[in-house]
Order: sequence, then C-alpha cells, then structure tokens
Amino acid sequence: MTIFVVNPNSSQHVTDGIDRAVEPMRGASPVPIATRTLVEGPPGIETQAHVDGVVGPLLAHCAELEEQASAFVIACFSDPGLAALREQSARSILGIAEAAILTAMTLGQRFGIVSILSKSVPRHMRYVGAMGVMDRLAGDLPLELGVQELADETRTFERLKVVGAALRDTAMADVVILGCAGMTPFRNDLEAHLGVPVIEPCQAATAMAIGRVALQQTR
Repeated sequence: MTIFVVNPNSSQHVTDGIDRAVEPMRGASPVPIATRTLVEGPPGIETQAHVDGVVGPLLAHCAELEEQASAFVIACFSDPGLAALREQSARSILGIAEAAILTAMTLGQRFGIVSILSKSVPRHMRYVGAMGVMDRLAGDLPLELGVQELADETRTFERLKVVGAALRDTAMADVVILGCAGMTPFRNDLEAHLGVPVIEPCQAATAMAIGRVALQQTR
C-alpha cells in the first residue's frame, strides 16, 4: 500500500520539487510515498477552467491506483476534485490547500497566503470562505509569477521575500502558506528570512496522510 501524491498539472519539474519536499517524511511513514504527474493536465493550474478541466482525468488516474493506495494527496493548491475523489475512493483523501490551512491554524492565529497570480486570489477567497475560516485569514497576496516562472529560483525567492514580509508586517499574518506546489523549494529559506512559520502545503497534506495511515493501523 502506498500514499500517492498526485500533481494534477503536467510539469515534471513541479512533481520533482514535490518529491524532494516529501523525501524527509518517508522515514516517518508506515507505507511508501510515491509522487505522480497527471500528464493530461495543463503545464500549470492557473485558472478556474484549469481546475475544472483536470477533475475527470484526476479521478480516472486515481481509480487505476485505488487498490494500491493507502491515501491520495491532491498536490494543487486549488484542491481540484477533492470532494469528487472523496466520493469515489474508499481511501483517505487530502487536499494540500485544506491541509495547509488547517495546519496553519494550529501554529498561529492569522495566516497569510502567497498566491502565484492576482487571478488566483478570488479562487482562494471562495475556498477559505467555504471552509468557514475567513476570520483567521490575514491576507492573500500574489507573486505575479505563473507556475512555470517559479522555476527561476532567484527571481521567485526575491518575490517571496517581498510578499512574505508584506503579509507579516502589513497584514499581520503570524503564519505564511505557500500557495502553490511549485513553491516547494523555498520553505526553509523563507521561514528563516521571515522569522515566522512557513507552511509548504504538500508537506502538510502528506503529514496528515501519514497520520491517517498510522491511525488505521491502530484498529
């Protein structure tokens, strides 16, 4: 049995970053952790149409893995298909946005989200509102970098420092969430720079999946 962390976009670069982010967690997991790329997905999930468009292929991809799976992690900050996959699968299903927000609320009072683009922010607002935790959101600010542009690590980290500081100092966030799976390489350095907890959502969701599997083994 395996925890499958599925990247719903088709960027292998993003999947490789996710794999590196969860690598330190493999020793704590009672089952293997495998990362997957949804080759049918767009290079980056940046619009609501992208989110809606990957749900069918994602469900089909996970259905093929169902018998091998202990849990699935949907590794996109829009959590595409989260409710549908929970309906389809008998396994534990974690979305990285939901997991990151829940984790943030255990580490501080007000969390801030670093988005990739301005057009991502309304989508995140709808999700935070649906979770009923708008009163815990300090703010959501964009880098104005697309998913593929995040591969430029020097440029991305400079923007992360500026936006992260604005969330901390102006919005008064005491926890910062990286709002895209393409930001996985930057958690440790950004946390050291800002001096507040920084949550990488793929790690947060994978940690929850490990906990779910461990709880199942206590039955």
